[in-house]
Amino acid sequence: MRRRDFITFLGSAAAWPLAARAQQQTMPVIGFLSFGSPESNAVRLTGLRRGLNESGYVEGRNFVFEYRDWAGNQADLPGMAAELVHIPATVIVTVGVSATLAAKTATTSIPIVFNVASDPVQLGLVASLNRPEGNLTGYNAFASELGAKGLALLHELVPSAATFGFLTNPNDPISELTTRDVLATASVMGLKVQIFKAATDREIDAAFANLIQTQTRALLVGNSFLFNSRMEQIVAFAARHAIPTMYAYREFAAAGGLISYGPSLTEEYRQAGLYAGRILKGEKPADLPVQQATKIELVINLKTAKALGLTIPDKLLALTDEALE
Repeated sequence: MRRRDFITFLGSAAAWPLAARAQQQTMPVIGFLSFGSPESNAVRLTGLRRGLNESGYVEGRNFVFEYRDWAGNQADLPGMAAELVHIPATVIVTVGVSATLAAKTATTSIPIVFNVASDPVQLGLVASLNRPEGNLTGYNAFASELGAKGLALLHELVPSAATFGFLTNPNDPISELTTRDVLATASVMGLKVQIFKAATDREIDAAFANLIQTQTRALLVGNSFLFNSRMEQIVAFAARHAIPTMYAYREFAAAGGLISYGPSLTEEYRQAGLYAGRILKGEKPADLPVQQATKIELVINLKTAKALGLTIPDKLLALTDEALE
């Protein structure tokens, strides 16, 4: 190859990645601010991509993701939100109240599509559900309100349990509200509930050890991004110690957990993807009403029930949306 041709070849080759980067930078950027890694958020991202695809957006073709994942240290959140603003992200999708508050503080102009587990008006995220105002809209999963119902369903399944445990993460903004509702329901039903708090992996292990020591024979696991990211660990513990356990999402039951009661994670984030797509097409968050979970799923793993020696009451089975064999 002649020297002049070789130099031309080198120049073209060097330009390829620059061109690719330039093309990528011209695409819309969707920031994803969440607890845990993309792997631990696989179900959420599946739903999010599905909604975006239905809106005509395909990752790598006409938008790119930027992930910022925090590992439980909430002090990291403001910096991660600021990074997404600096890029800048075209839309920021947030997972949970803490991430949403951090993004809300970081920007008043970039649209934010949130998924939270309690009333976003009460949390101060939006002015109203129908007219959010500002740069935020999203989805209310009602998870904090479902804890009390979950306790009642677990009691139907294990009526002989003298004491029920409730595992909650005190660092979650909805923890206090959910705990209050669970205790109020327990009082009305004449049940005893032992509260176990865990905000780290080590504290989860300690809570489990305490649960065994106190001979708590049934467990309600609160909705927490920490617990959701440690699904296999928690399900394995419940199986190892033969503890009937209620979870917030179907994914736990599919992984071998006994029973779950809550909205569909995939559908939650599909809706977030649809909203992100509408915003990319020019709509404003202020004009998109906050959506609320309309379908709550009751899922029972029959194989796990059999291993625990439990008989599913006909009344409970009739209410079940999905019975996993």
